[in-house]
Amino acid sequence: MAQPNSSHTYGTQGRIKAWKPQGTVCLCEHVCTCYIFIAQHLSFHPLLPKEPKPPSQNAPGWRLFGKVPLRENTTKDPKDSFTIQQVSITLEPESTPNHILFNQGLWEAFFRNPRRKNLEFEPLSTTALILEDRPPNLPAKSVEEAMRHKQEYDEMVAGARRRELKEAQKKRRQMKERFKQEDSIANAMVIWNNDVLPNWDCMRNTRRVRELWWQGLPPSVRGRVWSLAIGNELNITPELFEIFLSRAKERWKSFSETSSENEIEDSGSLQTDRESSLDLIKLDISRTFPSLFIFQKGGPYHDLLRSVLGAYTCYRPDVGYVQGMSFIAAVLILNLEEAEAFIAFANLLNKPCQMAFFRVDHDLMLKYFAAFEVFFEENLPRLFNHFQINNLTPDLYLIDWIFTLYSKSLPLDVACRVWDVFCRDGEECLFRTGLGILRLYQEVLLQMDFIHMAQFLTRLPDDMAADNLFSCITATQMLSSNRKWGQVFSALMKDGSKEIANHSPAPRS
Repeated sequence: MAQPNSSHTYGTQGRIKAWKPQGTVCLCEHVCTCYIFIAQHLSFHPLLPKEPKPPSQNAPGWRLFGKVPLRENTTKDPKDSFTIQQVSITLEPESTPNHILFNQGLWEAFFRNPRRKNLEFEPLSTTALILEDRPPNLPAKSVEEAMRHKQEYDEMVAGARRRELKEAQKKRRQMKERFKQEDSIANAMVIWNNDVLPNWDCMRNTRRVRELWWQGLPPSVRGRVWSLAIGNELNITPELFEIFLSRAKERWKSFSETSSENEIEDSGSLQTDRESSLDLIKLDISRTFPSLFIFQKGGPYHDLLRSVLGAYTCYRPDVGYVQGMSFIAAVLILNLEEAEAFIAFANLLNKPCQMAFFRVDHDLMLKYFAAFEVFFEENLPRLFNHFQINNLTPDLYLIDWIFTLYSKSLPLDVACRVWDVFCRDGEECLFRTGLGILRLYQEVLLQMDFIHMAQFLTRLPDDMAADNLFSCITATQMLSSNRKWGQVFSALMKDGSKEIANHSPAPRS
């Protein structure tokens, strides 16, 4: 075989190492016809021989391709149109399929006019290939088939344009809503900073502030408002926090130096209190908001969360650390400084409802469940009956909601809005929020059995929108026989175990 000039070749023996085109179709083992549809993805060396000599017939190998002339009716200038044609290459037996010798016709076909200019349209995607003419050796499309393909393509283009228009409209609505929300937050922040916070005692219970509070607190003032609303009945100071934090660090150090768990259990102080639960904090922190990656080992808030929980465990050894506390402390740390978060955390857990749950006071928990079911039946009688038939009791889903103040069950932004109202209305908000969730998903729950309802309520959808939830909370009336939440709960406290037994079974462990 004649070898081309070495200055115009890539490799040896006139072979060009190239990626095998995806448009190649082999018709038999030794003879195949290559139709190449796309040349834009090929990257051959640009220095090719202009006029390579035809391969010798006596040379070893197979003559796989023969040059096929263009269509007779093709009279357009080759500069203006690119026609798919068969090209001549020689494949030597000792070479691999990717070693191909290109001739001048292939070079001109691929690189002189890579785009078809004889088309009346620019293809939007590969779907436009239905309008392409068939290769020369195949029957041409009939008029009906060509018209049908044109109609299908037009429908594709129209559908794509409708989808793009719909997406654009959706984005415009989202941007408009976002700008509106940002303006609302900016205006509310000015009111809170200039009018409400400087006059907290006289302004907090006014109608204007309560309505503004319901709409959600601006993030920049949320921590301060929470701190003021929760209060500091325990009179905890930052210095007291440092004292108990130092004690917690000493206990952690003693745990790490103790080689045997039995020695820890035998220490006298650990037999009389629950400071031993300090060792559980490490395990629970890693499960706190895992998707945020900020409270886990090495995260920016890991040590802060560990300090707050450890200090509280030493401050209240009668309570100790209980699983679920880490979520409450984490939400506070995201909005307050370390010492302020500890003060708010300790006072928050000192509320009657939280203390009843974290100390696992079964009698008091049953009263809360009974009061919840009174308003459940009042607001959602169909769903209440469905729960009764399937024996789904409040303890199966309320405990997890109350333990973490919804910070684990709801998206974080939605949970923060629930916290806003909780700081305004107290424990009633927690149970009203629970009823709002049940109202929001009432139709879904009515189609489920016991197992699916329990699974659904313990793992609520992640895409819950705050506005939808608060619309359901607003529609929930905390009145039963003209009695408010506090009155119903007080009556249950007086009635004792008889009233409780009629409403709710014992909590399940």
